Amino acid sequence: MIDAVATDSSSTESNEKPRRTRRTRMTGAERRQQLLEIGRTLFAAKGFEGTSVEEIAAKAGVSKPVVYEHFGGKEGLYAVVVDREMRRLLDMVTSSLTAGHPRELLEQAAFALLDYIEEYTDGFRILVRDSPIPQSTGTFASLISDIATQVEDILGREFKSRGFDPKLAPLYAQALVGMVALTGQWWLDVRRPKKAEVAAHLVNLSWHGLDGLEQKPHLIGRRKS
Repeated sequence: MIDAVATDSSSTESNEKPRRTRRTRMTGAERRQQLLEIGRTLFAAKGFEGTSVEEIAAKAGVSKPVVYEHFGGKEGLYAVVVDREMRRLLDMVTSSLTAGHPRELLEQAAFALLDYIEEYTDGFRILVRDSPIPQSTGTFASLISDIATQVEDILGREFKSRGFDPKLAPLYAQALVGMVALTGQWWLDVRRPKKAEVAAHLVNLSWHGLDGLEQKPHLIGRRKS
């Protein structure tokens, strides 16, 4: 009897089916956000050409049609990623410009870009690459132009108060913002010196350059045109 009972118990245990873990189903919005985050990471690491829809889908644990359903393909996903990063950087720069003194405004702009590079490194790596998609929402050059536009008014007022031609403010705004952006690209990989020191040197060069600005700059070389 004891043996029989033991046998019956063993038989019952062996016949029990293992319980399946129920997988939580994502909503459409959650799946879209997941694909954006995966795409962002892959585009930053491998670039547009080096990233495939197959890899994006595999990382997300879905089939390729799911990626096409949400974005129409790799190009659509890339365009949304770029647009989001451009908006994030532009918002960080424009919201940082709160000071009244022009020199502190330069500091704030420099810090905003360096903060973005430090906090959203993958996003910056994507932006500084040349966009392979003609119809994408923008390029790094157009973003720099947008940021420079924010600086134009500040420089224009400063020029006017010093007796300079305010019509030249856009040129100087592009030069200043471009200087910070290109330095940021270099700092992206080296990360030396520290962020605050980089900002201080950028402002030192730009501010003292503006401080000694000639009203009518002239060329000293032979070429005049």
